[in-house]
Amino acid sequence: MSRLFCCCCFSGENLEDERQPLLQPRPPEQSIVTSARQTRSAAHTDTETLRRSGWLVMRRVGVSELDQRFSDVAETFNKQQEHYEAMVRHIINLRQTYGCNHDNTLFLTECVKNIRAEHGDRYRVALHMKGYDFSLSVVPLGSEELPPPHLRLAQDELKGVSHDAKATISVGTKLQELIGWLLRSEERMAEQVKEAAPNYQEQRRLGENLQESLKEVRRAKELLLGYKQQAGEVLTEVAQIVGANL
Repeated sequence: MSRLFCCCCFSGENLEDERQPLLQPRPPEQSIVTSARQTRSAAHTDTETLRRSGWLVMRRVGVSELDQRFSDVAETFNKQQEHYEAMVRHIINLRQTYGCNHDNTLFLTECVKNIRAEHGDRYRVALHMKGYDFSLSVVPLGSEELPPPHLRLAQDELKGVSHDAKATISVGTKLQELIGWLLRSEERMAEQVKEAAPNYQEQRRLGENLQESLKEVRRAKELLLGYKQQAGEVLTEVAQIVGANL
């Protein structure tokens, strides 16, 4: 799901402008599921951690190179979160359509079974996977007729899950590299900010901005791991479904 991203705008004249979101947030989704496989690892069921979401907000630190690096992290994280939330929406839509949305998980196995049970007398329904891409194949058993709307919707939703799960993982890998550099360079960045400030007051202010931005970076690190794990578990489950039906 591609969208246009606005650039980060740092203002040196208005202190209030220094703490504006790099990307404008969308209205919060209702029923966004952020705890996926409740029966799996303890880290994965830490719902308090995984429920925390929101666009990253960075502060200007007065060094253009560093401001750009923080902006890159914020834009990349926001992009990953958008893919993650889109993946969740696709799964919820599918689970609601086929009556398997009775718990707070992102499991697909029951949905696929329900799809086959409902349409198996008229269509050969199969989940196919190649690499990280998967799709729902629907072949008529009799006359060549179009699948009903909700079965076509299931195909679209699973295609969306495939796209956004893969994107969540790939964007997360890039984000880990960006975050790793910033966290490894904290002391050096503090010196750069101190040297760039024209006076002591600015040193303190920009130093505080740096620490606030680093807090955001650490928050992104914590969240991205949860997003990647859940997307990875979706792909693993799909592979298990495909393997069980070969």
